[in-house]
Amino acid sequence: MNAALARLGGHVWRLGALILVSVAALQLYFLARVALMAVVDPQSTAFQRSEAWRLLVEKNRIEWSQQWADYERISPNLKRAVIASEDAGFADHSGVQWDAIERAWERNQQAEARAARINAERERRAAARQGRRPPSAQATPKPPARVQAKVVGGSTITQQLAKNLFLGSERSLARKAQEIVVTFMLESLLSKQRILEIYLNSVEWGEGVFGAEAAARHYFHVGADRLGARAAAQLAVMLPAPKRFEKRPHSAYVIGRAGTVMARMGAVEPP
Repeated sequence: MNAALARLGGHVWRLGALILVSVAALQLYFLARVALMAVVDPQSTAFQRSEAWRLLVEKNRIEWSQQWADYERISPNLKRAVIASEDAGFADHSGVQWDAIERAWERNQQAEARAARINAERERRAAARQGRRPPSAQATPKPPARVQAKVVGGSTITQQLAKNLFLGSERSLARKAQEIVVTFMLESLLSKQRILEIYLNSVEWGEGVFGAEAAARHYFHVGADRLGARAAAQLAVMLPAPKRFEKRPHSAYVIGRAGTVMARMGAVEPP
């Protein structure tokens, strides 16, 4: 019995050691990739590659628009607009704003609880309607449409870049923890200017539209260096949900929110 327990303990120890070595190797891989980004522009991100695969599978073709623009060739208006809209404390924080994450978590918990109450009430009403029908008229009930909780994020620009560069879109504590680790790597090895440059060149602005240069040409038919304040603010407003706004980039909502962003841009000094 003792020998069997000893063998089991040895297997567990070796498995734990293997997991630790694998995790450490993964962190070293991420660290090396981030260090290389100090001098080499990343050619693609994990998110871009997953999007390319999705387009190929769903549409049997990849319609893609992306062209790297150096930091000096991106309008200061866009830099100010994106910081004002996405991460007002970008220049000052160390990559993670814990209070913003806490507020987002609380709001998401409330949204999920609200969605659960609405779904439960819809199911109760559907069951009541089915129960009032004569037995001869009853059929397999169609399940009521379910409300999905609207999830908000508390991520900084650096966190968004960490996720886009290396990680998937699933929501889990392990993925969030890895995102924070990569965020600190980015903040430790790259300047704020370089982080913003990579972010603006890799972020999604519509299906198959990535980076400031492609977005400026797609929506306003100018280069990224010629974006005015209003156009830049509209692009910044689109960032949280580009696929939702790309069909109506000049909608009343986008224009209205752009006005709010423009009002904040004067207080922003890009790195």
